[in-house]
Amino acid sequence: MVQTHDHEIVSIYPFTDDEVDALMTHAQEAVLMWSTSDGWPVGVTHAFVWKDGRIWLTFAEHRHRTAAIRRDNRVSVNVSSASYFPHVPKGAPRGAITFKGTAEFFDDDGTRAWFYPALSKKVSPGDEAFEAYFNNLLDSPLRVIIAVTPVKKIMYNASTAGRHMAGTLSEEELGERQEADRDRMNRLRRERGLDDR
Repeated sequence: MVQTHDHEIVSIYPFTDDEVDALMTHAQEAVLMWSTSDGWPVGVTHAFVWKDGRIWLTFAEHRHRTAAIRRDNRVSVNVSSASYFPHVPKGAPRGAITFKGTAEFFDDDGTRAWFYPALSKKVSPGDEAFEAYFNNLLDSPLRVIIAVTPVKKIMYNASTAGRHMAGTLSEEELGERQEADRDRMNRLRRERGLDDR
């Protein structure tokens, strides 16, 4: 068993594909992030649906994010297991994922027909009356839907990290170090007269 002695190397705590699907299926909220025309990063929390490896969200077309994302469709989405609440599934993975991805807009009837009911069911599990109410609320003329297709995942598996801190994790259970923890970290360590790790 191995134990970490600090919290600087964290790219070694990824999720499996099944854990990614579980977190994204059960988490209730995502933070959508984009850049404004003057370079400011902005993020807003949304309910979302995870379907076919894409993150589906909706907002009113007159929101500033619409113009910003149409101008530059590179976005990020952060999802945390903290948003499981109030329905925490047994054995669900703990941690967070930030997705870098590209956004595509949809305004067709076919997308609205599956997405609005799916989102309504997710935000109101077990409450058919509110599900119907929310589905009707979403179906408004200025609403747009986007799908974010991930191109990169930045993952933090809190369960794996916790076991590493406790010394109850085998070396084989750690993920591969990513560039920041492998190359950039050691360049900075050398600048400070420290040995590579």
